[in-house]
Amino acid sequence: MLQVFSSAWALLLGMMLLQVGNGMQGTLLGVRGALEGFSTTQMSVVMSAYFAGFLFGSRLAPEMIRRVGHVRVFAALGSMISAVLVLYPTLADPWAWSVGRVVIGFCFSGVYVTAESWLNNSATNANRGKALSLYMIVQMVGIVTAQGLLVLGDPSGYVLFVIPSVLVSLAFAPILLSVSPTPAFETTKPLSLRQIMAVSPLGCVGMFLLGGVFSAQFGMAPVYGAEAGLSVPQISVFVSTFFVASMVLQYPIGWLSDRMDRRVLICAAAAMMGAGAMIGVVLGAVFVPLLVAAFVIGGMSNPLYSLLIAYTNDFLEHDDMAAAAGGMVFISGLGAVSGPLITGWLMGVIGPRGFFVVIAVLALSIAAYAAYRMTQRATPGTTDSYTAVAPSASPMAVEFAQEFAIETAQESGDAPGSGEA
Repeated sequence: MLQVFSSAWALLLGMMLLQVGNGMQGTLLGVRGALEGFSTTQMSVVMSAYFAGFLFGSRLAPEMIRRVGHVRVFAALGSMISAVLVLYPTLADPWAWSVGRVVIGFCFSGVYVTAESWLNNSATNANRGKALSLYMIVQMVGIVTAQGLLVLGDPSGYVLFVIPSVLVSLAFAPILLSVSPTPAFETTKPLSLRQIMAVSPLGCVGMFLLGGVFSAQFGMAPVYGAEAGLSVPQISVFVSTFFVASMVLQYPIGWLSDRMDRRVLICAAAAMMGAGAMIGVVLGAVFVPLLVAAFVIGGMSNPLYSLLIAYTNDFLEHDDMAAAAGGMVFISGLGAVSGPLITGWLMGVIGPRGFFVVIAVLALSIAAYAAYRMTQRATPGTTDSYTAVAPSASPMAVEFAQEFAIETAQESGDAPGSGEA
């Protein structure tokens, strides 16, 4: 692990600072929007805009890198992110914020693709899994750290918007000044959505619904906190709990995943997530049960993302795993765009608890569909292909994870099954 860190410390440090900036601006907008008097519907459009930009960025960034190179793309996108962050308090209008969020989502997607290809290039077969784990850890540490920084200033002022702008600008210094060579950029042509659906209906449906859960969780949690009357420190703890839980439960669920019928685990995890959301619906006005709800939702939703990818891999040949990854990320992205919009609309109709109602419905739908799929065919054989990956990752990171899964499966002599899930 130390060897991996020593060879990629500049990239990992830069990515952690980027995640601090990204995590801070997402929560800060939710709080500031309430102070500006924006409605939940308006804030849902603002939050959804990030995922729309991210979705387009994940498709266009590879071509940008091929045309002008990693360094230029990295520097240009980083400058745009930093500029938009300081413009938010100046242009306190929901439509201006929506445009800014599209730009920031697009830029962060391009930055992730660039950085993740660098990380993949610096890793070897022997340390690829450790590199991926370190990358996930620094991402989560960055997001959790961001929530603590919110107490350093007044969300109605400018300082809290300047901090993430400065952090994003600083994030590029260690990366661009490091001596790591620029890698050759290659991506795998993804399988079509029709092909992936034919291979694994549960994987596709689950990913679409989970995309809505994750975007509601990541985008609308601070809006919920502001609408529910939580203080800024309480909102910080509430949002952090989702991500702390994902770090705590990711690997235990991964361990179980390679030792049982993944459909049973998908169904159980989704049902537990739905139960956690119901705690929020009933007891969300009390802070401790609210944190319990956030812990259960975050602890189940993030590992479920990796679990659905691993389940789909059980029906693919090794050569198709990385190709399917891009399609799975795109499906999740489509669901993510709609998550905040639906959540914001329902919160406007029934109040803050609509946040948890949407998550409960989506989670229980995943559980119900998984249970249905178990009646359609026999238990598939599983491969040791579960690799932890964050739902916020770009297709490059997911392909990176799939390369590691393929290498692991080949070394252990596992062969994925074939057929329809």
